[in-house]
Amino acid sequence: MSKKRILSGMRPTGAMHIGHYFGALKNWVNLQDTYETFYMVADWHAMTTVYDETHNIPQNTIQMLKDWIACGISPQKSVIFRQSDVPEHTELFLILSMITPLGWLLRCPTYKEQLREIKNHDINTYGFLGYPVLQAADILIYKAEVVPVGEDQVPHLELTREIARRFNSLYGKFFPEPQAILTKSPKLLGFDGRKMSKSYGNALDLTDDEKTILKKIKQMITDPSRIHTTDKGHPEVCSVYQYWKALDEKETEIATLCREAKIGCVECKKRLAVKISKFLKPFQEKRKKITETQIKEILDEGKEKASAIAKKTISELREILKI
Repeated sequence: MSKKRILSGMRPTGAMHIGHYFGALKNWVNLQDTYETFYMVADWHAMTTVYDETHNIPQNTIQMLKDWIACGISPQKSVIFRQSDVPEHTELFLILSMITPLGWLLRCPTYKEQLREIKNHDINTYGFLGYPVLQAADILIYKAEVVPVGEDQVPHLELTREIARRFNSLYGKFFPEPQAILTKSPKLLGFDGRKMSKSYGNALDLTDDEKTILKKIKQMITDPSRIHTTDKGHPEVCSVYQYWKALDEKETEIATLCREAKIGCVECKKRLAVKISKFLKPFQEKRKKITETQIKEILDEGKEKASAIAKKTISELREILKI
């Protein structure tokens, strides 16, 4: 029995952070053994928000892939490729954009959120509005059957499913409707209390040293009702404690000390910084050994494998569309 195919990707817009690891990369590593995995550097997607900083994309790509490999993404198990190396993505994007109603894009929750939050780039563009169609093309070009997503990303995948259904209703069944694999991941907020994001500049990077980690952790908001060290805490509402739980699902010691007011927030943050640094050290040591030459070889191999499938899909589509 053949393995089901997965497609997922990330934009090379800056350093990978700890939210990426617990929210996606950790799961990607595990999926490699049970699925046919395609992991994509979404460089066209990067242009939707940093179209005025494209000079950073090539180096960001290399650095991001070093993070992936150091975390355990294996070129022996997965097809690792760059979106722009496979032009069929943009051709399918064009085709799907012809049949996607504008209202579907305007209601996308991420579109509205990022219009509010991103202030350092003008994202009132056609490309940013249409990025869910490109996302659908990325998935459907490989006829991926499943996509790993967090609960907050389910609406995005549903849009891909709607686009696939619309295409199939117009031209006959061709695309599978990809199913979600819900990934349970801790909600790690950035050190400013907002969603952790490269775009917001509030992230704890995988390559941060202990001094930087401590500086960032110190800024984090803790239990708002705990004003004095002698006040009993509520770790379940504390952003800092969510990091403790991410690092150890069975963690109870810090929670007990907090609830009994036997540890202050400052000390808790100091201990957490040390624990995070120890957690990241093996990753950082492995990362140092990965060369740019290795990354380029991985991308060349991935391009060949991904292109073979994408070309076949477009060839079949052109026949269906009589174009």
